[in-house]
Amino acid sequence: MDPLDNTVRPYAWGSPTAIPHLLGVEPTGEPQAEMWMGAHPGAPSRTARGTLVEVIGADPERELGAGVVAKFGPRLPFLLKILAAGAPLSLQVHPDLEQAGRGYADEERRGIPLDAAHRNYKDPNHKPELICALTEFDGLCGFRDPVQAADLLAGLGVDSLKPYVDLLHAHPEEAALREVLTAILTADPEEMARTVAEATAACTRLGGDYAPYAGLAHHYPGDPGVIAAMLLNHVRLQPGEALFLGAGIPHAYLDGLGVEIMANSDNVLRCGLTPKHVDVPELLRVVRFEAGDPGVLRPEAAPDGEEVYETPIDEFRLSRYVLAEGGSARDLTRDTPQILLCTAGTVRTGDHELAPGRSVFVPAGEKVEVSGTGTIFRATVIV
Repeated sequence: MDPLDNTVRPYAWGSPTAIPHLLGVEPTGEPQAEMWMGAHPGAPSRTARGTLVEVIGADPERELGAGVVAKFGPRLPFLLKILAAGAPLSLQVHPDLEQAGRGYADEERRGIPLDAAHRNYKDPNHKPELICALTEFDGLCGFRDPVQAADLLAGLGVDSLKPYVDLLHAHPEEAALREVLTAILTADPEEMARTVAEATAACTRLGGDYAPYAGLAHHYPGDPGVIAAMLLNHVRLQPGEALFLGAGIPHAYLDGLGVEIMANSDNVLRCGLTPKHVDVPELLRVVRFEAGDPGVLRPEAAPDGEEVYETPIDEFRLSRYVLAEGGSARDLTRDTPQILLCTAGTVRTGDHELAPGRSVFVPAGEKVEVSGTGTIFRATVIV
């Protein structure tokens, strides 16, 4: 197995302290948003044998297993991260596999450079993802019931929001949500900025259920995403709880530290809370206008102490082991590739001792046991 040396991405929304605290190192004072573990070409993990992209490229079947190569091709299908949100991320959705393939092919045909600011599709893959909280973790996930969203907006007492309230009451669910989100994102910018300012003042005054939106407006004053966010469910995860985010589900992470795993893609369509490109027509083609419970996941017990976060896709499988002092070693050998990540205590894997934030890549079929006292997350794939 290969100990991983991982890149930390310094996105502006990152916490300056959460990842350094986990790793037991001094903060630099700069934001540290995501630590990437995997073989994404944007920031592949490094090993003694080269980058993980190079290691897998040299012998895909040896590293990934024949079943994974046959099903997903000669690449690691998932990307594992530690995510540390110190400020809200953009309100966003991800395409499904068909949408991503079609969108990528269209932008390639039109000759839009991959690094262009207005490019939507960086690859032809979908990006389902799972976030598991290591600390209390706040986020937005999926649409509220339109009547509940109408009540929340009406409670602000802002006259310019009344047309949205009426729309949410007057139409069937899908049409109501579609019309209101479209109206918010296509409103006159100056008028919307005034509406957001009035709504922010009301959120600040009212507090309670409105407090998260006052916080959003503090980071993104005048942004229409502040109003769009009020259409979504606010979720507060406790440590060990998780959210699965499938295609078309609008979401944003607001604050907290978590383990995130996703299909190996970088396709994001933004709805707001960002200075970046927002393609409203393409966004509206991708969003699923369905209200519902965000579906907080808790791990399900499996044999040998494994706790599994069940999801409906095959590109990744996330589970954890909470190891107690004096317990016997757990055999984690699988015929699929794995990344093992320690998040608490000290965990031994073969000749390697993992402290919090440290990880290893285990090739398919390689014998691996874990022991010690602490928590280890296991990322792998289903074939």
